[in-house]
Amino acid sequence: MQENVVRKEIMETETRVYTIKDIEALPEGERAELIDGEMFRMDSPELTHQDILGELYMVVKQWIRGRNGDCKVFFSPFAVYINNDEYNYVEPDLLVICDLDKLDRKGCHGAPDWLVEIVSPGSKKMDYVRKLFKYRSTGVREYWIIDPMKKMIKVHDFDHGSERDYTFDDKIPVGIYEDFEIDFAAFDKSLWE
Repeated sequence: MQENVVRKEIMETETRVYTIKDIEALPEGERAELIDGEMFRMDSPELTHQDILGELYMVVKQWIRGRNGDCKVFFSPFAVYINNDEYNYVEPDLLVICDLDKLDRKGCHGAPDWLVEIVSPGSKKMDYVRKLFKYRSTGVREYWIIDPMKKMIKVHDFDHGSERDYTFDDKIPVGIYEDFEIDFAAFDKSLWE
């Protein structure tokens, strides 16, 4: 009898390690991310989140296209196999990839150059802690955390070893480019309250 109790306790404390196959097996419309084999379900984004993402995507896309740039910009849902293994899979809100050899029909295999996450109430720990560590350790060059509740943007420029906070009224330089800055004050913020 004691052996069964011990075995049951061991089973209850073991943590399941998830893989890309588990992500692919999710029901239609359900989304999740993997960080080192741990699965995190994703909620549907709110209006403010989508509006910020749309504004940002439009500005970045136009800037790259206007300079005949080689980099590509994508927005979520877009698969990023960040470690290029079976235990790590993320869907950043916005990403820029300059090494197009990392792309195939399924997504990006390896670290994008620039990633942006827009914080929602349930994603704070994920965006500020887990993803920060994962992105820094996998070779992402720049990571922005846009927090609509605080009306702040935290910029982690891993290439230059710097971190800086901005507001929604600032012009923010994009570290992966020498001559690009995003003027958040120029965005239509009518839906952000």
